[in-house]
Amino acid sequence: MEPAEMDAVEARLSRGQFLECRPVWYSSNSVFLGRLDCGDASLLVIYKPRSGETPLWDFPEGTLYRREAAAYRLARLLGWPLVPPTVIREGPAGIGSVQLFIRHDAEKHYFVQREDPSLWPQLQRLCLFDAIANNADRKGGHCLLDASGHVWAIDNGLCFNEQYKLRSVIWDWAGEPIPGELLAELEAGLERLRGDSAESAALRGLLSEREFEQTIRRAEQLVRAGVFPLPGPTRHYPWPLV
Repeated sequence: MEPAEMDAVEARLSRGQFLECRPVWYSSNSVFLGRLDCGDASLLVIYKPRSGETPLWDFPEGTLYRREAAAYRLARLLGWPLVPPTVIREGPAGIGSVQLFIRHDAEKHYFVQREDPSLWPQLQRLCLFDAIANNADRKGGHCLLDASGHVWAIDNGLCFNEQYKLRSVIWDWAGEPIPGELLAELEAGLERLRGDSAESAALRGLLSEREFEQTIRRAEQLVRAGVFPLPGPTRHYPWPLV
């Protein structure tokens, strides 16, 4: 999805009227599948209201919906269209994140995707993205493959903690050199992250100042090291894995 397309989807997500909103079961927080009337079309969306968040001991209360939107803003800053368009707005259960629903085959999760070398560049970007965002819950089922072969990363609420929290299933390239083209993309994204653009300001506004600074620091560490991240000293995988 090109930037202009993302802008257009963002606008629809922000202005569309909820026609219906049904709960998605088996989630630790309240999650709804909604349908928006956008005038000329309708969109399926995933709506996560702040009012439905379960308090966590290691994340500030009532902030997960903001982290969902922050993950989208970070992906755009890095130039990697990994996260579906996501906005913050009012919905039937109050303020929350509203994200474009991605149609996908649930059986083609990460552990299937990694067997296809043509998808490796996207998965390698996602590996680096999660390290920068400090994703504490990258399950295999959070990597969606759409009909065009694009990989989308969803369920990004447990990101941007100040403390090291990286828990992921994507360790296939751990310690290996980051390919030159990908490293160049990362360096360019870091410069945009450090800059004073509207995109950078939008991300900063969704996080605490310390969280934003730590995001930059993690990106800098990856550029300096030039290798894919290694598992940390504590538990480095989510549960369940898919």
